[in-house]
Amino acid sequence: MTFTPSAALQRVQPSATLAVTQKARDLKAKGIDVISLGAGEPDFDTPDHIKEAAIDAIRRGETKYTAVDGIPELKDAIVKKFRRDNGLEYMAAQVHVSTGGKPVIYNALLASLNPGDEVIIPAPYWVSYPEMVNLVGGTPVPIRAGIESRFKITPEQLEAAITPKTRWLILNSPSNPTGVGYTAAELKALADVLLRHSHVWVMTDDMYEHIVYEGYEFATIAQVEPKLYDRTLTMNGVSKAYSMTGWRIGYAGGPQALIKEMGKVASQTTSNPCSISQWASVAALNGDHSFLEARNAAFLRRRGLVLEAINASDGLVAPTPEGAFYVFADCSGTLGKTAPDGTRIENDTDFCSALLEAEAVAVVPGVAFGLEPGFRISYATDDASLKEAGLRIQRFCASLK
Repeated sequence: MTFTPSAALQRVQPSATLAVTQKARDLKAKGIDVISLGAGEPDFDTPDHIKEAAIDAIRRGETKYTAVDGIPELKDAIVKKFRRDNGLEYMAAQVHVSTGGKPVIYNALLASLNPGDEVIIPAPYWVSYPEMVNLVGGTPVPIRAGIESRFKITPEQLEAAITPKTRWLILNSPSNPTGVGYTAAELKALADVLLRHSHVWVMTDDMYEHIVYEGYEFATIAQVEPKLYDRTLTMNGVSKAYSMTGWRIGYAGGPQALIKEMGKVASQTTSNPCSISQWASVAALNGDHSFLEARNAAFLRRRGLVLEAINASDGLVAPTPEGAFYVFADCSGTLGKTAPDGTRIENDTDFCSALLEAEAVAVVPGVAFGLEPGFRISYATDDASLKEAGLRIQRFCASLK
């Protein structure tokens, strides 16, 4: 008997970033010296005070089921975080905690979308946004934001994309895959458009809030325009800033009616997040944040290494990102050229594949993020690897004829 995937799953593509990471692992297993710049995972360890809080929770016996959408202590810490960092006031009943950022977004989409409802997503986008919309039967509506606009959409583009079927706008700033961040003024201009369309809600992915550089001031849209508070879901998590990717805790604040329905989704799917991870997250949000300064300084240095290499490579160019740990490079200057092995570079997938084969550097093609031709580099790795990868990329670009 032949297995046939469901119609819902046939609408979804597997994660391109995970695929690149796995291909790099496979090559390494064959003894090839691959430098993988695909995964968006900080190479720093979880801070000790957070790990100790988890150990203490285990010793206290905090190992049972919890409330589906988060323990009271974590919700309280999230309420304080939103007030402290963003000037946003939420009650515990307006807070949802889940098993990472992805389930928070998915729970919100499943709780709110009907077949045919549209979700506006600026492109380039994080690979999972449109796939989650597809999975629940919605229609992703990408807006192209190219290098000419520094990968940001304009109010005019947003206005043109809104239809009577539009249910959500998803905003991610600083962005994965570009690292580009919207200023408060730019968010206010987008908010002015949304105020004219009361049926459109906003989902903000603020996961890289604390990883910002050189005076860039983070802002989130409900903070910039309080009139949107009642139709904004402000999502965040502990994965990136606290180097807690494996702990799997994401959270959001939003309208109580939506939060209630998101909890209903969780109750029949994942159930509660890991109890130990929740207690560790309490320590992360309430505890010392001084470690961020040194880590951001390291990321800033690494960003410089990547930008220097990209902008010194024939046919490549990349703007300077304000945050996160990604650089998105435009490779249109390499198209039509031929690699030493005879491969003709027709698109960014060809470029990335040829780069991996010729120089054993793994990056993710822009097509995976909805904008081509380009590719994403994650610089969440050590300086030596980034320097060597930069030399290999320059060598590869110089070899194209």
